[in-house]
Amino acid sequence: MKIIDFIKGNTLLKMTSLNAPVILARQFISLFIRRVIAENFGESGIFLQGQLRSLIQLLTSFTSLGIFNGIVKYISEFKEDEKQLAALFSTTFVFTVLGSVISSVVLLLWHDALSTYLFGSDRYAFLIQLIALLVPTISLQRVFNGVINGLSQYKKFAKIDLLSYLLSSALIIGFLYADNFDGVLIAIAITPAIQLGTLLWVFTKVLTQYLKFKDLYFKAPLAKYFLAFSLMSFFSTVILSTVEIEIRNMILKRISESDAGIWSAMLDLSKNYMAFSTILFTMYVIPKFALVVGRRSFVREMGHVYKTILPIFGLGMIGVYLFRDFIIALIFPGFDAMSSLFQWQLLGDFVRLISMVVSYYFIAKKLVYHFVFTEILSVGLFYLFAHYFIDIYGVEGVVIGHLIRYFVYLIVVFVLVWQYVRKQEQHNSERV
Repeated sequence: MKIIDFIKGNTLLKMTSLNAPVILARQFISLFIRRVIAENFGESGIFLQGQLRSLIQLLTSFTSLGIFNGIVKYISEFKEDEKQLAALFSTTFVFTVLGSVISSVVLLLWHDALSTYLFGSDRYAFLIQLIALLVPTISLQRVFNGVINGLSQYKKFAKIDLLSYLLSSALIIGFLYADNFDGVLIAIAITPAIQLGTLLWVFTKVLTQYLKFKDLYFKAPLAKYFLAFSLMSFFSTVILSTVEIEIRNMILKRISESDAGIWSAMLDLSKNYMAFSTILFTMYVIPKFALVVGRRSFVREMGHVYKTILPIFGLGMIGVYLFRDFIIALIFPGFDAMSSLFQWQLLGDFVRLISMVVSYYFIAKKLVYHFVFTEILSVGLFYLFAHYFIDIYGVEGVVIGHLIRYFVYLIVVFVLVWQYVRKQEQHNSERV
């Protein structure tokens, strides 16, 4: 009973408990899909779906010009102010229209070149064209997700997230068992549209309560506030997705397609177990850090997150490492070369988790230049280390680069945050 009461009294653990079943279910389905792809289409299949998912991840951020975290922040602040809500959604409307038009035009004009760049041939140009037509659904799905998160509809959102994932996964699995890999890629491409449809089905009443279409106007009064989030998202998501695509292509050209598929499999696995952190930090850490003033408050809140989350993730990662061969046999049969990647990937992800808690302070306080600098540093180091170590250690060199990059990133982020917190504290004391 004491444990249950503790969870109920701990907001972070409560949110974890709400999201855990959903994320675990998603992981199970996702990993099952990867297994079938690995069995039927080998490393090549894993490579191709990895490239496609990176493209969609890139578009998810770019089509809305990276304003997701801004929507989460401001919807929670303005939800009782109709005038500010109208300004908020009008600005969002302008940003999504611009992002969607630019994305669609680029995809339609250069579909052949993009297909060759991503997949090694123009055979999948039709897929790029399809995604170009689906761009509005990608941007709207991201925006509406931000609204629901900003309204703190955690429980409902968890359920709808699972339902939409089940629907899209059922379509993917259907094509897999029909031995139609083109169909699998199409199903992955239309997933955001399925998610949008499901979200609207459940949340239409909630959305219309706050989003008044008649009050929308084609102006962006809050543009300067959103631009900060756009810049941060561009460097954290768009550039990272681009670098992931580049590294897959680097492995493909300098080693083999098989190794590119093996690294993609390792990355997929990593993203699955790291999904917890992204969701929790967006919903919990950003709002909490936004209220933090002074070193004592910062250390207390950071310590609270570390004490709550790190032991859970640490034990989970140890379990993943100990059972890595079983996981490979279960999810990626025939990918035995993955085994040597686990230690470096898991260590890198744990250091990443530690650093993410600190780096979310930049987002919460809208420290754009700090965030942009550290993200450029992180992504740049990853690419450079991967480029250097790949010739020495092969594909293992990529995950070694991943670990070293986050050690450097953690040190730099902590120093910058600590300096800023000290300066703010000194400034506040001088004012008093």
